[in-house]
Amino acid sequence: MGKQVISTPVIRRLPRYYRFLGELEQEGLERISSRELALRMGFSASQIRQDFNCFGGFGQQGYGYQVVELRKIIGDILGVHENTGVILIGAGNLGKTIASHVDFQKRGCKLIAVFDDNPLIQGTSTAGLTIMPMESLESFCKQHCPQVAVLCIPKNAAQQLADRLINLGISGFWNFSHFDLKINNPDVIVENVHLGDSLMTLAYCMHRKEEN
Repeated sequence: MGKQVISTPVIRRLPRYYRFLGELEQEGLERISSRELALRMGFSASQIRQDFNCFGGFGQQGYGYQVVELRKIIGDILGVHENTGVILIGAGNLGKTIASHVDFQKRGCKLIAVFDDNPLIQGTSTAGLTIMPMESLESFCKQHCPQVAVLCIPKNAAQQLADRLINLGISGFWNFSHFDLKINNPDVIVENVHLGDSLMTLAYCMHRKEEN
């Protein structure tokens, strides 16, 4: 039997489950039913059970879920206990903010290098890492074998750089370049992030609210 394909909406809900269960754990809650979890998260109980059943199901009928155990299982599915090597390219305002304020370690990743082509900031530091020139990219990747690249660069440079990075062994992109990367390699995963899209979604909802 082939490996079950998990839908993208289910995958995108997993981090929210993980984060929310962490909050419940901090509150000292030991056990929770799917109905109670649904009420707190704004989901339906059937949706939660369906999501968890994609991975075999974790609760017991009439007993619910052990909060700590469920969070660990979801964390294992998400790979938060891994130590995936990450490099960040583009140490402008956005890049420095991501490097400094995203807790990579808690999300299964480790930021190991930052690169930029601006000589004025090369040699300075951000998030405890020295910003390196792009000329060092090949030698660094060959030595340290990072798997993920965070792209905080102009969109006109994104595709060419992505192709270059794939040849250096990068197999995952967290892409903030405002350009949707076109990757034909099925072994390469791309998460294109458009912050403006989220803001426009909010603006649309606000506009529709005013019309009603």
